[in-house]
Amino acid sequence: MTSREDAAALDAADPLAPLRARFELDEGDRIYVDGNSLGRLPLTARERIAQLVDEWAERLVTAWPDWIEAPSRVGDLLAGACLGAPPGTVLVADSTTVNLYKLAAAALAARPARRVLVTDAGEFPTDRYVLQGLGDVRLLESDPVHGPDATDVVAACAPGDVALVCLSLVSYRSGALADAHAITRAAQDGGAFMLWDLSHAAGAVEVELEAVGAELAVGCTYKYLNGGPGAPAFLYVRRDLQDELRSPIQGWFGQRDQFAMGAGYEPEDGIARFGAGTPPMLGLAAVEAAVELVGEAGIARIRAKAAALTDLAVALGDERLAPLGFELGSPRKAVLRGAHVSFRHRDAWRICQALIARANVVPDFRGPDSIRFGLPPLYTRFVDVWDAVDRTATLVAAGEHHDFPAELARVT
Repeated sequence: MTSREDAAALDAADPLAPLRARFELDEGDRIYVDGNSLGRLPLTARERIAQLVDEWAERLVTAWPDWIEAPSRVGDLLAGACLGAPPGTVLVADSTTVNLYKLAAAALAARPARRVLVTDAGEFPTDRYVLQGLGDVRLLESDPVHGPDATDVVAACAPGDVALVCLSLVSYRSGALADAHAITRAAQDGGAFMLWDLSHAAGAVEVELEAVGAELAVGCTYKYLNGGPGAPAFLYVRRDLQDELRSPIQGWFGQRDQFAMGAGYEPEDGIARFGAGTPPMLGLAAVEAAVELVGEAGIARIRAKAAALTDLAVALGDERLAPLGFELGSPRKAVLRGAHVSFRHRDAWRICQALIARANVVPDFRGPDSIRFGLPPLYTRFVDVWDAVDRTATLVAAGEHHDFPAELARVT
């Protein structure tokens, strides 16, 4: 059996342990294992937002010359910290949904003879919905735990009518980590663009966009990157494609000679052409501070700790949760998963409610039967994992979850 003392020993040897104090932490004994949905607040993000509020108050519109390049500046920071991308290829702006629409529509327009978009049946809903609104969608029926592989993509692209393959690098439900090299090559060999959704990967695993040759990517900044609720998302366009592809949203922040206020639209050169509306400066200030912290930690060290944390969760799940009817809903090998672990149970929704209300543990539920334990390495301790599993086992063994409704709430 793995003891709490064993977990404490891992914390004592953890090189990232000092970074936990750089976040706003809970008072009391609450255990937060939902950082894969919303990361904790970095202290420097609070400070940076306060500074920008003061600047807004004092300088008003005269501050825009200093603010206007923020989407590209923060994009370069993010590219180098954890996306494996060169400067000038990442823009932080808009939402993941809007960015996905922009890049998918641009890819379709560049392949006018191809109208099919490929994604997985288990892909995050917004990705499927956006693609369904753009063209004919061909769904992969991949393994629900391990997700799609290159063989699935090769078969989907075989008819020669696919313009774009869009998949998540880390599955939102199971945490499965896709083989980016093999899948990207499979899509490209089939004549399609490859668009990666990095929402559950950025800041949790090593992403090598340039090395794998991916053309396009999007992602959010409020999960493992800790940019805050509703923080601006990001998009990536490989440099050699930037002047070929054209955003379908012709906003003035993508316009050449923006303040000339010209009658017609002429897109800016490079990544800036994928801008649209006015940048959300308060959100960008928080993202910049948060990504600086990721860069300081180093994505290789973050990835190593994510593997160790999830390994501990899997081992404890086998010991304590499996006898209570839980099944592992994530890949068993750390090399095949990101930084969260899913446990499946027929009463998962009731258990999730009970954990929050009775055990002071905050995970999340994903239908139909999964409880996700998100374990962001910058602030999650090994004893947090042990305590979360211990409280879950104690609560379910006592049957406390039966006191909660089976009907789903508006937010799960």
